[in-house]
Amino acid sequence: MADLHDLTALEQAGAIRRRELSSAELVEHYLARIEAHGDTVGAFVTVTADLARTQAKAADEAPDEGRPALHGVPTAIKDLTMTAGVRTTFGSAAFVDFVPPLDNDVVALLRAAGTVSLGKTTTSELGVSLYSEGKVAPPARNPWGLDYTAGGSSGGAAAAVAAGLVPFAQGSDGGGSVRIPAALCGLVGFKPSRGVVSGGPLGFGAFGLPTPGPIARTVADAAAMLDAMAVPMPGEPYLAPPPPEGGYLAAARRTGPRLRVGRFTTPMLAGDQPVDPACAGAVDIAAAALAAAGHEVVEVASPLGPEVWPLFEIIWYVLALAPVPPEQESELLPLTRLMRERGAAVTVPQLMTTLSALQVQVRRGMRATAGYDLLLCPTLAAPQARVGSFTESGDPALDFDMQRRFSPYCAVFNVTGQPSVSLPVTQAGGMPVGVLLTGRPGADGTLLAAAAELESSVGWGDRHPEIWRATPSATVNGV
Repeated sequence: MADLHDLTALEQAGAIRRRELSSAELVEHYLARIEAHGDTVGAFVTVTADLARTQAKAADEAPDEGRPALHGVPTAIKDLTMTAGVRTTFGSAAFVDFVPPLDNDVVALLRAAGTVSLGKTTTSELGVSLYSEGKVAPPARNPWGLDYTAGGSSGGAAAAVAAGLVPFAQGSDGGGSVRIPAALCGLVGFKPSRGVVSGGPLGFGAFGLPTPGPIARTVADAAAMLDAMAVPMPGEPYLAPPPPEGGYLAAARRTGPRLRVGRFTTPMLAGDQPVDPACAGAVDIAAAALAAAGHEVVEVASPLGPEVWPLFEIIWYVLALAPVPPEQESELLPLTRLMRERGAAVTVPQLMTTLSALQVQVRRGMRATAGYDLLLCPTLAAPQARVGSFTESGDPALDFDMQRRFSPYCAVFNVTGQPSVSLPVTQAGGMPVGVLLTGRPGADGTLLAAAAELESSVGWGDRHPEIWRATPSATVNGV
């Protein structure tokens, strides 16, 4: 007998479609697990139990004809993502009572795809850090080891999926914020190509760095969520590349072409940062699996180097200048205040010069790796980090530099706009270790096919932390 949360999101959708399972049953099962374990792993800021029950009832009463692909399947929305009528704090005590009047496009699209949101997942304050430890919720903890962070800024989303509190969850990634938590928690985190998923209806595109993306247990579930989110919307600042034939899930399920893969382990944003042997070893495992599947794997130089960091950090400081009511500034965390102070000191000519110099670096890196279909590298320079380890010095400048050294790979691919996915391939000390696969701009389908093939080859399978089997539980009809 399998627990309901053993089923993947796609398996749940199939069971609902065949009326072997109801959305209401799934929602109650997950709400019970959230009640039991949500605070333990710091997954949720706000749980919308009554709203979820109402939506699940409506889903179960809907006629079979015309049901969308993910009809009735539970999910959760990152607390950085506006949701109409639902408290959205942006991870900050400065917005503890804020209720948006409108949805981000991605929220409306996931609802249109049939999913039922159970609430808002924990995030870092204004999305500025790679850990999720703020004032509005318990810290997001790794379900594999509660002393360790679940990452950020989509830390609560990853904690929820890894602990079996939702089958998949919406995240967003402006410098690794989907892929970092996925790597830490043994999940698949996919950052789409620039323009694939709308960031609207508000904002200017944030220089093309951030994008919504899925966090899931399997590549197929991530692709299915991407299909739901990847609907072109009018007025977006970046043109959406053409989707693969049949959509992203179909691409993930196809046998893709044999590819040329460039592998490297040199940290790009911190050249003097040593790479943990477990992270380098994970690249070896992935490279061997790809080569055994017939792909050509070649050692290459990293596409960009530490010279990109001074440019990226200026952009990151400016992006921290999200509007905050002046009377609430004192509620912000020390790191957020530091970044906003530095952002406010950036002049318009300095910003324009930085954007120009950054684009020069992008052209150089993209031309150097143009002969490769995929790039393979570690997701992180170390497998895990303890809760509180970045802030324990009390120095926000040191905190920020420690984050750069811990994650010197992911942010480069936000700058280039390439699709990039972290997926688990091994363990170290009982904790997951992931690798980063990155594709050509717009070739998200090719990347998903390769990731699914690698996922199958390394046999990560249904590995789960101990909390996965903790009560309460229920069973599927004879499954």
